Amino acid sequence: MAHHGYNPRRRVLITGGAGFLGSHLTEKLLNNGQEVICADSLFTGTKDNFESFRDHPHFEFIRHDVTVPLQIEVDEIYNLACPASPIHYQHNPIHTVKTSVLGAINMLQLAKHLQCKILQASTSEVYGSPTVHPQPEEYWGNVNPIGPRSCYDEGKRCAETLFFDFHRQENIDIKLVRIFNTYGPRMHPDDGRVVSNFIVQALKGDPITIYGEGQQTRSFCYVDDLIDGFIRYMNLDSKETGPINLGNPGEFTIRELAEKILELTNSGSELVFKPLPKDDPQQRRPDITKAEAVLGWQPTIQLEDGLRKTIQDFETRLAQ
Repeated sequence: MAHHGYNPRRRVLITGGAGFLGSHLTEKLLNNGQEVICADSLFTGTKDNFESFRDHPHFEFIRHDVTVPLQIEVDEIYNLACPASPIHYQHNPIHTVKTSVLGAINMLQLAKHLQCKILQASTSEVYGSPTVHPQPEEYWGNVNPIGPRSCYDEGKRCAETLFFDFHRQENIDIKLVRIFNTYGPRMHPDDGRVVSNFIVQALKGDPITIYGEGQQTRSFCYVDDLIDGFIRYMNLDSKETGPINLGNPGEFTIRELAEKILELTNSGSELVFKPLPKDDPQQRRPDITKAEAVLGWQPTIQLEDGLRKTIQDFETRLAQ
């Protein structure tokens, strides 16, 4: 709602703003001259992520859990709140479902009240263990509804349902992105994700654990590229609801990733192979045709350059 029409600065709410993606988005929006209100329960996010902009005059932090309604005046909402790595989302699976589902309801009701646009950070996990490769947005997915990852996968799928129902029933301006593997500075060192695991293991000289033969593939998008996609989408004037895949279509085996990290860290760590965990997808690669066509977006940062910046950030943090 344009209550402050005299002020060209937009007030932006980011739920999950203290997280890895949320803090990068906050920083970028502040640099673009917006006012940012970050709401985070600090369940997985941390105030350490605010280091570079904590005292920015247009930045505000509210400790808030999205499972509880929030009343606030803003011009647009990015709904990023949800633990996103298996270690974190399986820690309290019931709360994970609530965060996705009640969080979506509460933020959509806020968007309805304010008549503002809202972007939902969905995930490639809605595709489950895909039988189609690469995954286009039209693919409905192959998800186990009762497995250890279901709290996240099905929570995020239900959130998508809610976004589209609010759009159809209440005419809310929704923007849905499906995020594929993203990495970069401020990743949680203990999130159990492959990039952070490998970097921490390599820097400490610990063995690098690879599951299976390391032939499963992943696509890695550097965080700055992803955030650029978010902002382009939010600023798009069309009523494009999505879903839109955002990720890097470059596909690497887990073993290739490990070897590249060893090379960049000059680490003496050895590779150790362990059995594959349950429901671990063999292949992940986004089809980003739609993002290219609708947003004019594609990733620009090569894996090696992104890894360098990420390793540097981890070195600094591990030294503290």
